[in-house]
Amino acid sequence: MRRDQLEHAIRTACQIIHQSEVIVVGSQAILGTYDESQLPAAATMSIEVDILPMAETNDETARLADLIEGVAGELSPFEELHGFSIDGVDLETAVLPDGWRNRLVKVQNTNTAAAGGEPRFTGWCLDKEDLCVAKLVALREKDRNFVIALLKANLVDADLIASRLRTIPSEHVAAREAALTWLRASRNASGC
Repeated sequence: MRRDQLEHAIRTACQIIHQSEVIVVGSQAILGTYDESQLPAAATMSIEVDILPMAETNDETARLADLIEGVAGELSPFEELHGFSIDGVDLETAVLPDGWRNRLVKVQNTNTAAAGGEPRFTGWCLDKEDLCVAKLVALREKDRNFVIALLKANLVDADLIASRLRTIPSEHVAAREAALTWLRASRNASGC
């Protein structure tokens, strides 16, 4: 995926739910920090953008996420036309460290404007280390590959990831410990 596709996804998601802001929580949030030309291929392989609508309650967030999914999700005419999909997600999709909302990366430019006007839609992308925390808590193979690619390219700070892993909610202690163990082993094996 490319940065311009992320910007298109932000604009589209905002238009679908009639809001000016959304949060990007999936792997493509890395494009908020880095252009695709700066990233290893493993960091831009996904052809879906995980969008978290901003709402007062998680029920409302889930309702808005369903709207996004229905219009632009997998196998939609949107995906067929543009070559990527937009997945609406809710607050339970990703496990994130304390303070993540204070570190969001703003994506807003002419590609997030409607009909060539001034930018009026904003995508808030997870900070690169917070994104790695979410990926490591999930600890699927594709998530491990994503994080190791960023570590090997020296695009994220392993110590900061480890520090933030220690601040995820206590109900995820087993996932936190597994992620920390994997991170230590990966750093030792690859010299990251």
